[in-house]
Amino acid sequence: MMAKRALIVGGGVGGMSAALALHRTGWAVTLIDHDPAWRVAGAGITLTGLSLRAFADLDILTEVRRRGAVGAGLRVREVDGTLRFETPLPSDPEPIDLGGGIMRPELHAILSERVRATDIEVRLGVGLDNFKPDDDLVEVAFSDGTTGAFEVVVGADGLHSSLRSKLFPDAAVPEFTGQGCWRIVAQRPAAIDRGEMYVGGAAKVGLVPVSESEMYMFILEHVPDNPWFAPEDFVPHVKQLLEPFGGEVANVRNAISEDSAIIYRPLEWHILEKPWSVGRIILIGDAAHGTTPHMASGAGLAVEDALALAEELANDGDVPAALTAYTERRFERAKLVVETSVGLGKAEMARLPPGAGALKQVSVVQKLRQPY
Repeated sequence: MMAKRALIVGGGVGGMSAALALHRTGWAVTLIDHDPAWRVAGAGITLTGLSLRAFADLDILTEVRRRGAVGAGLRVREVDGTLRFETPLPSDPEPIDLGGGIMRPELHAILSERVRATDIEVRLGVGLDNFKPDDDLVEVAFSDGTTGAFEVVVGADGLHSSLRSKLFPDAAVPEFTGQGCWRIVAQRPAAIDRGEMYVGGAAKVGLVPVSESEMYMFILEHVPDNPWFAPEDFVPHVKQLLEPFGGEVANVRNAISEDSAIIYRPLEWHILEKPWSVGRIILIGDAAHGTTPHMASGAGLAVEDALALAEELANDGDVPAALTAYTERRFERAKLVVETSVGLGKAEMARLPPGAGALKQVSVVQKLRQPY
């Protein structure tokens, strides 16, 4: 009996995770990505316990530990660097109790190497031009002129998903939050052995270890008019934002130069209302629920999506029914993360005290400990 065929549209974290999860449950998987070089943009990303548990279930946590920085605990500091508090370290922690960071290109490499080590078909520089679903298959036309037929198509093509716009042309588009996020990669001093947050200023700043030798700094800035920043303005603008800060932030600020790796992104969000599927076509990850980085759970949600989708397709031979069950399983959890993240950003822009909403955030984190 021939294996069922799955097409994954998008070769990011969610798409590669879906390819791996479906492949290990017996699907014949084809993954396409529009970029012929399969590149990934971005600096470091923060990893919460939600992400690390999902990585463990996908069987890549060992590599993430080796190529990233996984630990526990958090320090919160005043703008001048004075320690406000630090969380206690857990004893004998499970992945859900941990946190850390990794360079996004390293995470991409871990996943892509794992995909390449299987018989998953990877087609680069190829997009999905058109599709025609029927009861048993989805017939697709690719941008290179070839065609194919698949029992399921998984849209993992990101926040501005072209597949989403074709499936749900009336769906709301991603919305700008009023904040922008700067990321700077820097050398990691020995003192930064866990994540640190600097709160109480006009901008929120964090330091996150991403390897034995590197960390990244993020800066969340209130930019209500969503301005465009010219690359030549990055260094002076970031230095100005960091001027009030002391502690290790001041050391990073003083080391920033024209050669520093600085990335800026305006923050957007969306949550696609149900359904997330049409027939045998389903959306996962940012294509279905794009979040801001405040809960540091975007990558984790995408991997959870992939694992849950593979489980539902393995449990139910009726693909459309399995996709509906997947959406019901994932919708409220994804919505909780997105809405909480956006709410935290609104509190920061309103300059509410750093502790505002802390109890709610703790409650949300506890809910996320529950199985996905």
